[in-house]
Amino acid sequence: MASKPTYEALEQRVKELEKEAVERKLAAESLLKSEKHYRETVDAMKDWILVVDPDLKIILFNEAFMQANKELGLTQDVIGRTPLEIFPFLPDSILDEYRWVFENKAVLITHETTKVAGTEFITESRKIPLLEDGRIVGVVSVIRDITEQKRLEAQLQHAQKMEALGTLAGGIAHDFNNLLMGIQGNASLMLVDMDPAHTDYERLKNIEKQSQRGARLTSQLLGYARKGKYEVTPVDLNQLVEETSYTFGRTKKEISIQQELSEDLFPAEADPAQMEQVLLNLLVNAADSMPDGGNLILKTMNVTHKDMKSKLYEPKPGKYILLTVTDTGMGMDNEAIERIFEPFYTTKEMGLGTGLGLASAYGILKAHGGYIDVDSKKGRGTTFSIYLPASEKEVQRFVRTRERVVKGTGTVLIVDDEEAVLEVGKGFLEAMGYQVFTASNGKEAIKIYKNNQDNIDIVVLDMTMPAMSGGEAYDRMKKIDPNVKAVLSSGYSIDGKAAEILDRGCDGFIQKPFTMQELSRKVGEILGEE
Repeated sequence: MASKPTYEALEQRVKELEKEAVERKLAAESLLKSEKHYRETVDAMKDWILVVDPDLKIILFNEAFMQANKELGLTQDVIGRTPLEIFPFLPDSILDEYRWVFENKAVLITHETTKVAGTEFITESRKIPLLEDGRIVGVVSVIRDITEQKRLEAQLQHAQKMEALGTLAGGIAHDFNNLLMGIQGNASLMLVDMDPAHTDYERLKNIEKQSQRGARLTSQLLGYARKGKYEVTPVDLNQLVEETSYTFGRTKKEISIQQELSEDLFPAEADPAQMEQVLLNLLVNAADSMPDGGNLILKTMNVTHKDMKSKLYEPKPGKYILLTVTDTGMGMDNEAIERIFEPFYTTKEMGLGTGLGLASAYGILKAHGGYIDVDSKKGRGTTFSIYLPASEKEVQRFVRTRERVVKGTGTVLIVDDEEAVLEVGKGFLEAMGYQVFTASNGKEAIKIYKNNQDNIDIVVLDMTMPAMSGGEAYDRMKKIDPNVKAVLSSGYSIDGKAAEILDRGCDGFIQKPFTMQELSRKVGEILGEE
């Protein structure tokens, strides 16, 4: 028969039980604390997190997931429901994705584009198997909103594509302008002393006319490449809209043009000639979309960068002028909208459009620090929205002047590495009454100028030449004579390099292909002969 436990043994056993109770309590408290930390960590994450069991029922979720439910107006209970029951707008395949993870015990990454209440958002979902002793007991789904990330990626890709196309377009335009300079210039020189009754007179006039037409096309290419000729001043956009639409409307009687112009419109910081070209391109595009006539509505208003949301660009903070051009024409599909500002892309039939008008408008506005958007639906018309930076300066009214040849006296040094351009320029200047030196490169120009600086009144200097650029040649001439007068010439027009040279004291700029009238006016202005 077993002996009864002693008092000491009972006391020891009680102490052991008390110790075990304390340990269990501490373990329970530690577990609760661990679970609390786990919950706080999960709730602190911005990604949506939920866990489903083998029946695809939600058994756990975090605060971000619940907050998303509330924002989407979904307030029903979550525990015990499937993800598809919570988000009925998701595709049915979502449940198959969970089943795949249970079957394969592998991570599955998917992307979904979903539209809720008119708003489209893109998510990245990582479905991760939850394992316990090698057995899958659930799937953890981590869902991240990547809408903004994708928008920024699209913005970068769009900018890179347009920049590459702009570089190509600018190079093509530069080379063509040099060619056109030779063609147009030689025709113009032959016409100077030709009797209008001569059998070749009209043919030469037609060559000159077609060359100028080609120059307008390259001008649009340069506009797209943001290498156009810009003389920015504070402009009254209302005046420009009224004058341009009036002139355009006289040729398009079948179109009704309406204007809704803000009376207190900010001045726009822009080149009026370039902005007139932008507006004309948009008006022509609108008219082409309404072959049987229709309505054209032009609106202006003041806005700020805060009104320019959800765009493929981030506008600089500040005040802007908004000009909208709306037509009731055929409209465009999504493919056309995505490509509408690319050079040479056109929805018109062969021979009816160059695909340069809207590309030029895009480039000109970018160069002005502005933006252009398009909103269109097939069969329901199109609206182009133009945003231009506002100016704090007083508006300067612009007037158009007719070009005329300004006769002059004195000596000019003309420098160009293109032989045809050099010969034409020499011919123009001699026809105006000037004595002319010619140089085919920068080094030759410096040598001629050094030997004849007292006789040379002005230099017409090509910007882009091999071995020594026009900018470097100008700087060396300026060391020889600090008062040297010079006009830069380029097929690229005013860009960053030209602006830098002008800032260093160069007197003016002329874009190839230039006419005799344009060259005479520019030289005459600098020499004070106008």
